[in-house]
This record gives sequence, C-alpha cells and structure tokens, in this order.
Amino acid sequence: MTMAAIGTDIRLAKQLLTDGELVAIPTETVYGLAANAMDVRAVTKIFLAKNRPAFDPLIVHVGSLVQARSITRAWPSAAEVLATKFWPGPLTLVLPKIERVPDLVTSGLDTVGVRCPNHPVTLSLLSSLDFPLAAPSANPFGYVSPTTADHVQKQLGEQLPYILDGGPCRVGVESTIVGFEQNRVIVYRLGGLDIETIEDAVGPVSTQTNFSSNPKAPGQLSSHYAPGKQVFLGALNEVLTTYPPEKVGVLAFSNPVGQVPSTNQIILSPEGRIEEAAQQLFAALRQFDQMDVSIIWAETVPNRGIGRAINDRLRRASHR
Repeated sequence: MTMAAIGTDIRLAKQLLTDGELVAIPTETVYGLAANAMDVRAVTKIFLAKNRPAFDPLIVHVGSLVQARSITRAWPSAAEVLATKFWPGPLTLVLPKIERVPDLVTSGLDTVGVRCPNHPVTLSLLSSLDFPLAAPSANPFGYVSPTTADHVQKQLGEQLPYILDGGPCRVGVESTIVGFEQNRVIVYRLGGLDIETIEDAVGPVSTQTNFSSNPKAPGQLSSHYAPGKQVFLGALNEVLTTYPPEKVGVLAFSNPVGQVPSTNQIILSPEGRIEEAAQQLFAALRQFDQMDVSIIWAETVPNRGIGRAINDRLRRASHR
C-alpha cells in the first residue's frame, strides 16, 4: 500500500481535506489526524484509520474564536475569558454544540470539544478552509501520541495520503480539556496548560479526570498513551525481582539510576526542566519499543504545572 507523502504544501492539504480525505496536521501539542468535522464520511475515516471506538469523542480544531462560536450554542463567561486569554494554545473547551456538528464527532454528546491550536502551519491551513477540522492524535487508538511527522508515517502512513510537516511539537503532551457544569469550571483532562494558570484566570476549578468507559472528553480512558511494552510505576526493586537488569528499560526524569545498564536508560531532562520532559515524553516511550527490553520502569516527575499531565499520561500508559 502507498505510504503518505510528507511535505509543507498547505494548498495540497486544503484540497485533500476539501475532498473528504485525511491529512495529518502539526500542532504545538501533538500531531493530529484531521478531517472535515462537518463531513460524516470524512470523520468516519478517522475512526477507521485509528481503530478508535465510536464512544470516544473528537476535538474540533478552529482557526479563530469566531469560527468556534459558529459551531457552538452557548459561551459561559469563564469560557470567554479562557479562550480570549489562552487561544491559540493547548486548551480545549467543551461547549454545547450546534445541531450541524455530526453526532459521530461528539460520540452522541450534546457538547463538543473545541480548540484553536498554536502552530503557524495549521493556523494558516485552518484560515484557508471554510470548515473546522476534527483531529484526534495521529496514532493507532491507545498508543503513544506522535510528536513528529516521522512518528505519524511509521504508524499510520498507509492510512492517509498526506502528512503536513511542521517540525517537532513544542509542548509534547495533549491539550488541557475544560468543561463547564452548573457555573463550575471542570478540568476533564490534564494537559499542556497547567491548572495553576487556568485558576489565575477564572478562579478555583474542579477536576474530573477519573478513568471512564463513557468519557465526557478525549483522554479519559484508563488505558491510553501506551507503548507496545508494559510500563511500571512502582519501586524499581519490584521490577528487578522479576526481570534481569539488561531487560529493564528506565525512563527517568533528570538523573540515571543504578542497577540498570546506562544503554537502557532514557533521561527526559538532564537539567530537570519539566517542560523539556513533556516535549520528550512520547518520543522516549516510542524509543523503548525499538530497544531489547521487556518492561519499562518509569519515574514520575514533580507533580506541579505540566508535570501533572506527564504523570497522568504515565499512569494511563501503565494501566493494564
């Protein structure tokens, strides 16, 4: 089967999307698998390519606040504040949808997740289109999200005609998802915009990121973001009682550990920077799939700022 072409031709991407085809697009968080959000047949191709269950809703990407308003019915004041302050950026808002947004996009919910991505290539593409783009991460369902065009090619290259290359993703973990219920601001998914920053803008927020088989937003399933090998978050000694050191991969935050060969260790940020760790996380998990190890021992990072999102992804990756 023909593999996807990789390039920077926005006009070609526009034509393919207008024709109902899939195109992988870069964002500041991860690469997305995009289709015309208003075309049910095109959106169906996303679910088929990813092998994604229909009960997991998609995020709709828009080029402006005006376009976001055109597909939603209501805007709480807190949503207005957040969109004005943090768009374009790694923030998805869950809002009541207009009827024209297909139920397939929202998994039958009467709300839709909307975001304006902060990437010049995709913003240019979105501004050239007269429809928004449904775009979950461009990887097989449940696997590690892609942060380069090459990641998309290796996983889904046979499933789509074109990958729009925008370089490595700057943030590296998915957007934070925020909803609004009975005048409360609720975080459904931890992500690239940290809770402290959101609370500085709108006051205290609640979190509902618990695992769910009937999610209100993407990224709430218990097993997600997982590489092909088991991820373990307990004590390293527990792993070493079952596996020899040469069969253990170590994903460490800033310092290597003893007992395991250095060739089996990946350090997310030698300088201890949480933002760098987020940028490297998914690429590191992928790298272990190419290594001769049987299990990945992962160290959590400081649980503050975007570190909360990293630890959330590690917990879901380790869930079996």
